[in-house]
Amino acid sequence: MALTSGSGSFPAFPGPLVARVWSKRDAEREARMAGVHSHDEGQLCGAIDGLLTVRTGATLWAVPAVHAIWIPPRCEHGIDPHGRFDGWALLMREDLCAGLPEEPCTVRVSGLLMEAVKRVASWDQESWERRRDPLAAVIAAEIRELPEAPLGLPMPTDPRLLKVARALLDDPADRRDQSEWARWAGLSARTLSRRFPQETGLSFQRWRQRARLLRALERLANDIPVTTVALELGYDNVSAFIAAFRDRFGVTPGKWRG
Repeated sequence: MALTSGSGSFPAFPGPLVARVWSKRDAEREARMAGVHSHDEGQLCGAIDGLLTVRTGATLWAVPAVHAIWIPPRCEHGIDPHGRFDGWALLMREDLCAGLPEEPCTVRVSGLLMEAVKRVASWDQESWERRRDPLAAVIAAEIRELPEAPLGLPMPTDPRLLKVARALLDDPADRRDQSEWARWAGLSARTLSRRFPQETGLSFQRWRQRARLLRALERLANDIPVTTVALELGYDNVSAFIAAFRDRFGVTPGKWRG
């Protein structure tokens, strides 16, 4: 059986898939080694604890605990772990990816999939035994059934809008309103209002709110107090932040962090 290409710290492997369980140190080393890259295999990256952020093309993804991101074959991406991160990654040969999403997406991971990944990670990666084939098929089938979780932040491509988006990600607490941002970027408020949803699928205000909450996940993963996070992100008070966080993720910031 021909070897697959492997990626980053993954060696080439002879079977249909290979898995690694990462500590934060492992994940940081993988990120440095791989940089922004792509590979011939599909990849599923997940978080057991902490948070992983992933860039794929024009989208920034947040991958919190018990979630994962699916990255199809030959899709460029880069990873960045946050907080007390523990996670995992699975590479799947392209023929096993049939029926899986053709674009990146985030999903909520089932207990069955997590236990299967741990089993694969414990296997010898130098050879492949045919008795492992059924578990590989189960993993592929389970990924197809995972519920999607909308944790992506699409970035605009217009240079003027991208300038605004990057400034807001760098300083989510900046209180300039939409008209002020438009003037700063050299376009009319009407153009900004029209083009933002065309390029990102979100209104300017909804995009700004999602960007703040993505940054909130990063800060919470690094054990920054909830009140501090709220103020750093520009919320008028901690209650407003908690309400926005609950509306988006279904739990309060304190419960999310555990």
